[in-house]
Amino acid sequence: MKLDGKVALITGAGSGIGRATALRFAEEGATVAAADINEEGINETVQLITDAGHTAFAVTGNVADREQAQAIVDQVVEAHDRLDVLVNNAGIVRDGLTARIKDGEPRLMSDDKWDAVINVNLKGTFLMSQAAAIAMMRHGGGSINNTASVAARGNIGQANYAASKAGVIGLTRTLALEWARYSIRVNCIAPGGVKTPMTAGIPENIMEGLLERIPLSRLADPEEIASVHAFLASDEASYITGQVIWVDGGVTIGA
Repeated sequence: MKLDGKVALITGAGSGIGRATALRFAEEGATVAAADINEEGINETVQLITDAGHTAFAVTGNVADREQAQAIVDQVVEAHDRLDVLVNNAGIVRDGLTARIKDGEPRLMSDDKWDAVINVNLKGTFLMSQAAAIAMMRHGGGSINNTASVAARGNIGQANYAASKAGVIGLTRTLALEWARYSIRVNCIAPGGVKTPMTAGIPENIMEGLLERIPLSRLADPEEIASVHAFLASDEASYITGQVIWVDGGVTIGA
C-alpha cells in the first residue's frame, strides 16, 4: 500500500474530491483525519472509511481562521504524535462577472464574494500549510498537496476563484523552495471539470460547451483526482516537489 502507516489530514473531506481522497488514502493504508466545516459531511466520510475496515476520524473547523486551522492540526498531532501528509482541498465558489453595465447601471462583484473565495481557497491553504509544516518540521518532514484548478489560467465569471487558484500555484512553488531543507515536499494538483456537487448544478447547455473543450470529452470522476493525490503523497513521488499537475482531460495541452 502506497501510504501504509502515514497520518494524513485532508480538508474539504465532507464531499466530492475531498471525500474520494480520504477514501483512497485509507485504502492505501493511511490513518485519515477528515476535516471540513460541514460536520455532517465528514461524519459520513468517516463512516464510509470505518465501514470498510480502515482508520479515520473527523475534525471540524474553518480553514480560513488561523486559530481553527491550528486547532485542526493540533488535534491530529495530539492523537497520533505526528502529521505526515496534508491535502489542502477545501474550496468554495461565488461566481459573478467582475464589472459590467446593466440597464445603464454598474454591476460589480461584491467585496463579500471576493473575500469569501480568497479567504477559503488561498488564505485557508496558507494557514493550514503553515500549521502543518511546523508539525512536519518537528518529525522529519512530510508532504503537502494543494488544490488549484484550470481556472487559474482565467475563466469568465470567476475572477475571485481564478485569482485564488493562481495564488495557490504561486504559494505551492514558494513553499516548496522554503521547506525543501526540512524534507517537506509541496505540490499542487490543478483539476479540470470534475463530477462533484460543485459542478452538478451546471445547466445542460453550458455543460455541453464545457465538454466540447475537453479532449477526453468527459468530466473526471473524483476518484481520478484522488489517485494523483495518493501518488504525490507517497514515497513513489519522493523526488517531486514544487510541481503543478494538470489533471484536466487535456484542456491545457499546448497552453
